[in-house]
Amino acid sequence: MRRVRYESRGGPLFVEEVAVPDPGPGELLVRCEAVGVTLPVVRKVTEAAEPIALGGELAGEVVTVGAGVTRFRAGDRVTGLCFGHGYADFALLHEAMASPVADGASAVDAVALVRSGLVALGALEAARAEPGETVLVTAAASGVGHLAVQLARVRGAARVVAAVSDPAKAEFVRSLGADEVAVYGDDSWGDPVDCVLDAVGGELLPRAVAALAPGGRLVAYSSGGGTVQAYDLLAGAKSVIGFQMARIARGRPDLYERWRQELWRLFGEGSLRPVVHGEFSLHDAAKAHEAIESRGNRGKVVLRP
Repeated sequence: MRRVRYESRGGPLFVEEVAVPDPGPGELLVRCEAVGVTLPVVRKVTEAAEPIALGGELAGEVVTVGAGVTRFRAGDRVTGLCFGHGYADFALLHEAMASPVADGASAVDAVALVRSGLVALGALEAARAEPGETVLVTAAASGVGHLAVQLARVRGAARVVAAVSDPAKAEFVRSLGADEVAVYGDDSWGDPVDCVLDAVGGELLPRAVAALAPGGRLVAYSSGGGTVQAYDLLAGAKSVIGFQMARIARGRPDLYERWRQELWRLFGEGSLRPVVHGEFSLHDAAKAHEAIESRGNRGKVVLRP
């Protein structure tokens, strides 16, 4: 089978031929039909001291299962998060991280909707966003962000602010339901908001905290790090909450399943519209990374093995 790999920090990415892996206990062997490219993986390629396995969101058909697997069997269509080599024709997916693909949905729909949508929905839940409150989403044109904008609107936000890196993305995020658009470099991001969903971190994090109204909550789900001064929280009784999807999937499978069903319900109703920026072959994985690294994507970036 084909697999994408790299040997030193920064790449280059290349395709190699390797044996199809065997599933271990609790694992599914999945024939990959679509693989989502994520910012955390892109960042690790450019920043991690040692090469990593290129994993991430994937969707496809179960080929065989390992010992102890009870929820899935060969022929099932699944989606989930792969922590090993996922940029490949076949990949191993742990049963706890897998969920069924809804009837009639494509693998691309599943990759664009489920994992990114779970993060977006989970971040909203972590923020305790109530109907009538105001929500600001950073990286609002990203795979997660463009769904978070829609979910905030669907869940009754009185005002949704989409923060983006480039004003050229304004029309796109407004088409998703954003009331206002803030560009990172703007002097002002408008009136303060009750909740911020931050997928950027780093130098933008203090700015995101400053955008909160007194008593506001910021949910950080970025791999970009960043530092917040305690006084900036104390002065406005603000909160910063960390959110990690893997923790929910492993520790709260009931909640994970409820959120997944909610996403498919909204998708089926037409209330939630995942957007795919582009589909790339395994041989073009470097181009897929560049689409995210350059912040040029509008929606999800997907590999199609």
